[in-house]
Amino acid sequence: MTLPASPAAAWRPTISARLRVWRTIFQISLAERLAYRGDFILGTLMRFLPIVTQILLWTAIFSATTQERLFGYKRDELIAYYLLTMVARAFSSMPGLASGIAKSIRDGSVKKFLTQPVDWVGFLLITRIAHKLVYYAVAALPFGLVFYLCGAFFPPFPDGSVWLAFGLSLVMSFLLGFFLEATIGMLGFWFLEISSLLFVYMLFNFFLSGHMFPIGMLDKTFLPGGISAGDVVRLLPFQYLAYFPSAVYLGKITGPALAWGLAIQAGWVVTFMIACRWAFLRGVRRYSAFGG
Repeated sequence: MTLPASPAAAWRPTISARLRVWRTIFQISLAERLAYRGDFILGTLMRFLPIVTQILLWTAIFSATTQERLFGYKRDELIAYYLLTMVARAFSSMPGLASGIAKSIRDGSVKKFLTQPVDWVGFLLITRIAHKLVYYAVAALPFGLVFYLCGAFFPPFPDGSVWLAFGLSLVMSFLLGFFLEATIGMLGFWFLEISSLLFVYMLFNFFLSGHMFPIGMLDKTFLPGGISAGDVVRLLPFQYLAYFPSAVYLGKITGPALAWGLAIQAGWVVTFMIACRWAFLRGVRRYSAFGG
């Protein structure tokens, strides 16, 4: 049976009805995330253990060199940078999203979204927002404690405009991370298994987003033609998932470069919003439901 591209076309819900549906989905998602509180809290707290490793690592690296700065960063700035990338990754990382989408397509459970007046992409977005809010609520205290104990590594508090740019970049990093992974998940309409593709994406994401080290460290690595690896990485969307928000807070990106960076980040968000929607609509046209 081939399903139509336009689900439940006979009934068009009003705006108020749609809002009630999204509110209900949001409440259910919150309850679902809180069902296993102990496991969720323990998993959240365990993510803070690598902080000690990073502090020891960069302390050892700077102890072994006479240079005060490496790639434009002092030791304290690099540690602060790593802590800020943890915050950015808390917004942009979407564990299980792409694989969950592909699984729903493969096992046929996506049929309920194709036959009911509930937009699947919107449902996934609302669900992910609810899950992130629970994560932030649980992680707020540990994050606050870590940043308090590591306060000596950070520069003085930035002004309001930097805070605004930092907050805006975090929100867009969440949207970019969501729609990027959702687009990959939608490839499940064409491929039976996307785990290999997802592994490659996660590998590139980890290295090219700046989560492991600042992108400026790649400027000394040159490719054929005299083009640096950093120049290539800056053309990709990955830096806006971790590096860009962190660099904004630390004052590494200011003035016109900051405005241009936010505009490019917004452009990537729109690009993957369109790509995700296009992949979903095109995939539904060729989808044949089995199981579920």
